[in-house]
Amino acid sequence: MLNIHHVRNATMVLETENEVILIDPMLGDIGIMPAFTIFRHKARKNPIVPLPHNINSILEKVTHCLITHQHPDHIDSKGIQFLIKNNIPVTCSIKDEKALTKRGLNIVQTLKYWERQNFLGGTIEGIPAKHGYGFISKLMGNVIGFFIKLPQQKSIYLSSDTIYTESVDKVLKNYKPEISVLACGTAQFDLFSKLIMDINDILKFVKNTSGKVIANHMESINHCPLTRKKLREILIKNSLMDKVLIPEDGEVIEIASR
Repeated sequence: MLNIHHVRNATMVLETENEVILIDPMLGDIGIMPAFTIFRHKARKNPIVPLPHNINSILEKVTHCLITHQHPDHIDSKGIQFLIKNNIPVTCSIKDEKALTKRGLNIVQTLKYWERQNFLGGTIEGIPAKHGYGFISKLMGNVIGFFIKLPQQKSIYLSSDTIYTESVDKVLKNYKPEISVLACGTAQFDLFSKLIMDINDILKFVKNTSGKVIANHMESINHCPLTRKKLREILIKNSLMDKVLIPEDGEVIEIASR
């Protein structure tokens, strides 16, 4: 059995019988970061929602951590403190190794794009991600997704903060992940284009996957306007709701083993 704990935003935990993998830990209190937009969307300090009440029981069991990129809504100061205090082994992009090591993290594994390595008895592969449409993607820096195959578990594609690219298309059509995690908040700053997939690309992603999609990165940060309710309405309208799971903060999704 694989338990997928959706915590908040992109923060989640993959729990198997042997491993408890924390992903992109944003663990700070409500409102400790500034607003990411002031004009385009309501100016509210981030995160705009608290951690779920059941967070401590799962954090106590964490054995490993994956970090997709360094933005504060994916790894904040509280997340850093947690990882240092508990000396959690971390896997990340080779491009982030130096900076994260400097912040005191226990980096035990780094990945390049399209590089596959052994991981907790299975394998993990670094997948290219492009954080935004057009010029903004250069400003947002490097991001890595992960394609994970753990023993006796269904394959998982963590796409991270990305738009729909040839790399995303390749993973969906050639690797055929059984579970994909997709950032669906349609995030956007006051200026420039969207930072992650727009509605059309979210629908394209869902249509092109042969497995289930878990939608996250919603209703936690003030520059993400797409709500769970609106996403459900769009998916139902396009007859795609049966392919997508939209967990609430603190919800646990149980995935049967192979």
